[in-house]
Amino acid sequence: MHEYTSTARVWGLSCPGFPEEVSRARRWTRDILSGSPLAEDAELIVSELSANAILHTASGREHGTFHLAVAVSGQVVAVSVTDDGGAGTAPKVEHQDQDAEHGRGLGMVSVIAHRVVVHDSDQGHTVTAELYAEALRGGHSC
Repeated sequence: MHEYTSTARVWGLSCPGFPEEVSRARRWTRDILSGSPLAEDAELIVSELSANAILHTASGREHGTFHLAVAVSGQVVAVSVTDDGGAGTAPKVEHQDQDAEHGRGLGMVSVIAHRVVVHDSDQGHTVTAELYAEALRGGHSC
C-alpha cells in the first residue's frame, strides 16, 4: 500500500445542538453503514453520544454544535462525537442503578462498543466508540 493511502474511509457531519439533530445523526450513520452488521450498534451509539453532547455540554446551548465522525475499515467501525465543552468535567462511564433515569448512556455505550476512548481538549470532548468486525466473526479482541 502506498504511504499516503488507506483502506479506511472517514465521513464527518456537523450539527446544530438541537434535540432533533440526534435523529438526523442516526439516519446519517445508518446511511453510511448500510448493509454493515455493525450498523445498528453504531446507530445506537451515535444516538447516545449525540444526546449526551446536547444535554450535558455547551453543544446544547444557543449557537452550540456537535460534530460526528464515522471511520470505516475492514476491521473496525469507529464513531466519534465531539462536543463544545463547557461541562466542567469530562464524560465518564458511570454504572447507575437500573432504575436511574439519567447517567446510563455512556455506560451503555461501553457495553456495546469494544473500546471507548474520551479525549479532552480546550474546545471540548471527543468520545470515540470502536466496534470490531473480527468480534462478529468469532475472533477475539484485546
